[in-house]
Amino acid sequence: MILDKLENSKLYKNIHPLFSKAFEYIHKTDFSQLADGKYEIENDKLFAMVQEYNTKDKTEAKPEAHRKYIDIQYIHSGVELVGIATLNNQIPVSDEPEKDFAFYESETSFIKLEAGMFAVFFPDDLHMPGIKLKQSTKVKKIVVKVSV
Repeated sequence: MILDKLENSKLYKNIHPLFSKAFEYIHKTDFSQLADGKYEIENDKLFAMVQEYNTKDKTEAKPEAHRKYIDIQYIHSGVELVGIATLNNQIPVSDEPEKDFAFYESETSFIKLEAGMFAVFFPDDLHMPGIKLKQSTKVKKIVVKVSV
């Protein structure tokens, strides 16, 4: 997992062959003009999902993981908590390989993501996004999916 400010994204562009293009997309796109939905960057190897939602209570969520994609989750506006844990021997409570996600029962620690920040979640990183701090707030997030 990586947690940082977007201004530092150049530090991570060589971790994966598509990271440079992913961060370039985030830097150059005016997300205030984009509606919720999926936006192709490089076919199914690299695409973005724009999401606007209200944060929820942690009791309404479960940690998730993906096998085929790395998530770069960028907060355009708002603030949320994200539960995190390392995937070890937890057993999935639901698994949908065709949709590339599985949900787990797992204890998590929480990090705070604010506007201008991003987190990178690799296949071994459980993450539980969209959690409210003290009260529910609106968040606009861009999740760039990077093919492993």
